Amino acid sequence: MSVPAAYLSVILIWTTTPLAIKWSCEGSHFLFAVTARMFMAAVLSLILLRATRTPLPWHRKARETYLVIGLSIYGAMTLTYWAAQFIPSGWISVIFGMTPIMTGLLAALLLGEKNLTPAKLLGMTLGIGGLAIVFGTGTVLDGQAGWGVAAVLGAMLIHCGTAVWIKRIDAGIPALASTAGGVTVATFLLQTTWIALDTGLPVQVTSRAAWSILYLGLAGSVLGFSLYYYLLKHAEATRVALITLITPVSALLLGRVFNNEPITPGVILGTATILSGLVLFQYGESWLCRERRATVIP
Repeated sequence: MSVPAAYLSVILIWTTTPLAIKWSCEGSHFLFAVTARMFMAAVLSLILLRATRTPLPWHRKARETYLVIGLSIYGAMTLTYWAAQFIPSGWISVIFGMTPIMTGLLAALLLGEKNLTPAKLLGMTLGIGGLAIVFGTGTVLDGQAGWGVAAVLGAMLIHCGTAVWIKRIDAGIPALASTAGGVTVATFLLQTTWIALDTGLPVQVTSRAAWSILYLGLAGSVLGFSLYYYLLKHAEATRVALITLITPVSALLLGRVFNNEPITPGVILGTATILSGLVLFQYGESWLCRERRATVIP
């Protein structure tokens, strides 16, 4: 696949995933929807491993990687699917847009990476301020919406923490193997939770929910992860980072058009603040460097 095609595919998948999550829970318990999705993703990823003859390492660091990814998917997906019952789908994308900022902060705190420049710190401040605005809007609209925002925030923090943890483990295994191992662990944990809570099978799954689960299992999980890793390998980091600036806005618009979800002034202001923070975090330092060079050169 060409890099532009992969780029557009990731934007499309990340834009549609929050709305598909919301639709997949129609007529059934959210645990059924997420478990069915992860089961399909696990089966597909194992098939792809075999088809591409990608090895599945089983040394200590590899097993630790699979466990960490599996726990991350289990925690983040459970919180996100639960929250999707109470908040508009676009909000999920807006909150997850904070991923680069939170990952950078955790990397500095846990890995000792000295990358917190003044521009990045200002970007973090704006991003957190934007989240506070969105959270405040949620609690004003509906108490359950406020808890939904908090749950997605927790899911995003789990996702960021896992990225830092995986970097610390540094197992050096193929991305597809990491995905397959992690998704398989997450599927086991989700199935165990589903059985333990005895939520049962849904009496009737709507056609929209069924198609959403199928889409998420096939495209929203394995394909989305694989294309993202492909872009990280073949595209400039700055171009990949732009995805987190595009998908929150496109997901909000998609939810509005296809699910009649409200876009309040508070959400618009919070989203704009978060995106401003992301722009500063990703590009602020390079802009300052160019300005300094332009000032020095006569």
